[in-house]
Amino acid sequence: MFLFRLANFLVGYVTLALRGEAPEKLINMATARGIFLWDIYRTGSQEVRVKVRLSAVWPFLHLARLARCRFHVVGRAGLPFLWLRLVRRKGLLLGGVLFVTGLYILGSFVWSVDVTGNRRLAAQEVLEAAREAGLRQGVPRWSLDAAAVERALLERLPDLSWAGVYVRGTRVTVEVVEKVLPGERRQVFAHVVAKKSGLVKEVLVQSGHPLVKEGDTVVPGQILISGIIPPSREEESAGSPSPRHPTCVRAAGMVRARVWYEGYGEALLKESGQRPTGRRAVRACIKVGEREIILAGPRDVPFALYEASTTVKSLPGWRNLYLPVELVICSFNEMESYTVTRSRSEARQLAGERALEAAYRQVPKGAAVVHKQLDELVVKEPETVVRVKALVECVEEIGVEQPFDPGHSQ
Repeated sequence: MFLFRLANFLVGYVTLALRGEAPEKLINMATARGIFLWDIYRTGSQEVRVKVRLSAVWPFLHLARLARCRFHVVGRAGLPFLWLRLVRRKGLLLGGVLFVTGLYILGSFVWSVDVTGNRRLAAQEVLEAAREAGLRQGVPRWSLDAAAVERALLERLPDLSWAGVYVRGTRVTVEVVEKVLPGERRQVFAHVVAKKSGLVKEVLVQSGHPLVKEGDTVVPGQILISGIIPPSREEESAGSPSPRHPTCVRAAGMVRARVWYEGYGEALLKESGQRPTGRRAVRACIKVGEREIILAGPRDVPFALYEASTTVKSLPGWRNLYLPVELVICSFNEMESYTVTRSRSEARQLAGERALEAAYRQVPKGAAVVHKQLDELVVKEPETVVRVKALVECVEEIGVEQPFDPGHSQ
């Protein structure tokens, strides 16, 4: 599809409006003689619009006279028309050349330097070391030696164990990894708590004291495996003069539970709206101040009903210098009105699919779905909409680590 559009743009094409009693006859005659037509659609009871390549316009118009069809050109697009427009307006051609040249020149320099991965080292310290090695804003990209900057960073900053310099367009990212300093690792104590409600199905304890068992119902935040291990009954009954205190550990284990998710969906028995047809037109232009100069694409939108999206690309600023030149690309997607009438069973099936989709969006990755159920929500009076509620049952891991301070534990 892209190659087809590119070929049409290079050779040029026009959009023709045909009027007559039998425009279909003209289209059949053109097809039989090898004249390629596309984007054929009616705009009225006796009017048809077609697109034809520039080289086939005169043979096609000769056939139009034979078929007694009137015609007129409603659009011109492609490189030949763009070149003709530029030749007539030498100032525009010069401005386009300067614009492209400016983009190329400004894109050949480094305008932004970022630092990632640093924790103890300040970003400014890394940037200062990179600046001494030749990496700074405004330096030409062709003169930047990324490997030399990496070596200089490791020499100037002893706290670094690795450094990488990545050039992406006009942005340079300096990624660093700091050395891990030897030292005491602080002991971390933690419970395993529930992150959601559920019915416990399986408990596997690696360390800690279990507080729930299979069949228990738990709520979010409830401790499943405690990091505080109480003394055993044998130790308590030994009668030791120095009583044993609970032991604090970092609890670990797996708690799988049955969890339920609900979803809701509805579908109209008679639905009207708008949907895309798949046809699209793109217009590219240069905006200088408040003035727009079209480079390619139609001047007027060729669709009666459409959705538009716009992308604006500006020249990067440098210090206090800003050029008010922008490249504006507008995309127009044709829309059509539609009306769909469904039976109640079809609407129920569609609403059920939407309800299940809403429920599945809540199911986390790795959870096993063991059961699903659909229930239609029925009201006393008949409605034009069918409502369905979905219930999905899963078995999943619900435990999550929660650190605690032994000094404040009860």
